[in-house]
Amino acid sequence: MSRRHLAILTAAVLAATALTACGDSGGSSGAGRTLTYWASNQGASLEADKQILQPELDKFEQQTGIKVNVEVVPWSDLLNRLLTAATSGQGPDVVNIGNTWSASLQATGALVEFDDATLAKVGGKDRFVPAALAAAGAPGKPPAAVPLYSLAYALYYNKKAFADAGVTSPPTTWEQVAEVGRKLTGGDRWGLAVEGANPSENAHHAFTFSQQYGGEWFDSAGRPTFDTPQNVAAVKRYVDLMAVDRIVNPSNAEYAQNQSVSDFANGKAAMLLWQAAGSNLKSQNMAPDAYGIAPVPFPAAPPAGGKKVNSMVAGINLAVFKHTKNADAALEFVKFMTSDAEQVALNKTYGSLPAVSTVASDPAFAAPEQKVLQQTLATTAAPLPQVPDESTFETLVGTAIKELFADAASGRPVTEESVRQKLTRAQQQMR
Repeated sequence: MSRRHLAILTAAVLAATALTACGDSGGSSGAGRTLTYWASNQGASLEADKQILQPELDKFEQQTGIKVNVEVVPWSDLLNRLLTAATSGQGPDVVNIGNTWSASLQATGALVEFDDATLAKVGGKDRFVPAALAAAGAPGKPPAAVPLYSLAYALYYNKKAFADAGVTSPPTTWEQVAEVGRKLTGGDRWGLAVEGANPSENAHHAFTFSQQYGGEWFDSAGRPTFDTPQNVAAVKRYVDLMAVDRIVNPSNAEYAQNQSVSDFANGKAAMLLWQAAGSNLKSQNMAPDAYGIAPVPFPAAPPAGGKKVNSMVAGINLAVFKHTKNADAALEFVKFMTSDAEQVALNKTYGSLPAVSTVASDPAFAAPEQKVLQQTLATTAAPLPQVPDESTFETLVGTAIKELFADAASGRPVTEESVRQKLTRAQQQMR
């Protein structure tokens, strides 16, 4: 979203808000109220998420009399649907948003801002993990959402496949990933699975690789810097896992619906880069002791300016649209979902980390997977830029990488020049 497009979008949102404001009762919660909730896909399927969430929503209705109709939205559709809802003033009351989109959606003016008074209605600012709350809106402004699930990337590896190949420990460098991946690739199995057609997933890895290669996607003034040599090298290193190292199945260039997780769970791939995959793997009958979890690797010889970053500060936030006609009921629902009991229940189920500090020591988060995620978030994770154009960055750069994976899958060479051309075009589309 360019600044010109953002201005148009914001104007449309303000107009829509004005039209709907007269119908916004903002009344108290209670019996007879109904909320619409868009939940992001966290589990193995949309249906699996509905089965996980429905008992909690039923519990909320029993406690408050407020009914919640949930729709689980796939990641490939979520951002476009959120932007459409923001523009039209028509849509759900409460939504999940990827925390990287917080500043972009905040800039539309369509979301309720959680100032101190609003935060007090959902339990208070001090309940939330500071790093998670910092990824809920633009710097210097009240958050446009509150954190719900905290996440980080990790490297998952199949223990039996490693043992059979004589690999005794997980790789710690990308060079080792390529070397180990070649040993693990053969027959119906590949060394690594990726989600090559998922723009957001691609953009997340582009951010991490860029940090490791000393790059940035925006300068200090928020202007895009997509086609720098550092970013070109970073993106090429990622795509080369398929194009040069040949440890990724070319069919992964079409993956956009968590198929890479299924390939790992079903033994078709020996390694996976993912955020809290444990619950998804369990739902596909992969036992926790069948895989190991390790931090995401780094370059063996980091280039000048390279940072010790191996994950974005990932997570899911909970936001309320200003156009809701049930504002108090929506905030009551936010309070419920971020309560201690629900934070333990939901994050335990999904394998993610709680977004509130009050349950951080719960035994539910002491498993090896959660320990790796906690360590990463505490020491080697960095937030994506909280700038209004961040969501457009994810779309444009993520799509450029999708096209590069398609080139690699088709046997077309992926060169520094071809990567630079894709990133230059993406940067030009930002203007």
